[in-house]
Amino acid sequence: MANPTVRVLTLLELLQTHRHMSGRELAERLDVDRRTLRRYIQALEELGIPVTTERGRHGGYRLMPGFKLPPLMFNSDEALAVSLGLLAAQGLGIAETAPALETARAKLERVMPARLKKQAQALGESARLELPSARAPGDERLLVLFATATQARQRVRLDYRDDRNQATRRMLNPYGLVFRGGRWYVSGWCHLRRDLRSFRLDRIIEATPLEASFERPADFNPAEHLAHSIASLPRAIAVSVRLHTDLTHAVEELGRNIGVFTPDGNAVMLHARTDSLTWFARQLAHQPFDFEILDPPELCDALAQQAARLHRLAERK
Repeated sequence: MANPTVRVLTLLELLQTHRHMSGRELAERLDVDRRTLRRYIQALEELGIPVTTERGRHGGYRLMPGFKLPPLMFNSDEALAVSLGLLAAQGLGIAETAPALETARAKLERVMPARLKKQAQALGESARLELPSARAPGDERLLVLFATATQARQRVRLDYRDDRNQATRRMLNPYGLVFRGGRWYVSGWCHLRRDLRSFRLDRIIEATPLEASFERPADFNPAEHLAHSIASLPRAIAVSVRLHTDLTHAVEELGRNIGVFTPDGNAVMLHARTDSLTWFARQLAHQPFDFEILDPPELCDALAQQAARLHRLAERK
């Protein structure tokens, strides 16, 4: 029992179990000296647990009469983490969970010590997380279904309607869920396409777990796969640009959605597709690093037009 946290919890259990214990008894049970025991008592008090100290020949420690330990206890860091989690969950677009979030917060605040309750309430009233707003209503049933199927390695049959309003039936080995850009996606192996695919949950008409099981690739990252899939969407014009920076800064400045980034010596190759060279030129124009346009030549013209526009605006009196 070398871990101090374990000893503090054991101390609390001893005080709950025994109406009164002397300092010597507690120190022996915890295998610590009296000075360390006093630090552990102080740790309980900082958590809002009232420990009464009785001095004298028959003195010792006891929990304050009438005190009942709540079913959950949080230190300040844990209370902050739970409060932030509840705030973040409000932006996930699942309407069915909105009442549950409020009742969960109320229940947690009821069992928190006064100091932590005050901190949690202050955070809930003053903090706002700038997360992407939900662009499509989430379906709690589908979210739980795919999360459960992913964990159980269970194949799912789903009816899906794509962006062209065409419906297909798919057999999917779900590998993971991602909330991105205000929408929920499930990624996995599609048996119809015989390849990895991602599906928007708001476009799934129906889903049914099947008996068949599968093995999930150990190194699969659903968020990375989805980012690559979005960046590789078929568009009219192929673009190739060499960026004179490192991979980290290239992604930070341009975002993963713009295309596929590949390290190239001391530079980074960006391969992308776009429907608008004007839009792509604007993205390049405000970059803090140099770059070379390799293809198509028309992108150079679009960039020159952006430069001329900025030059004209800068010369206005």
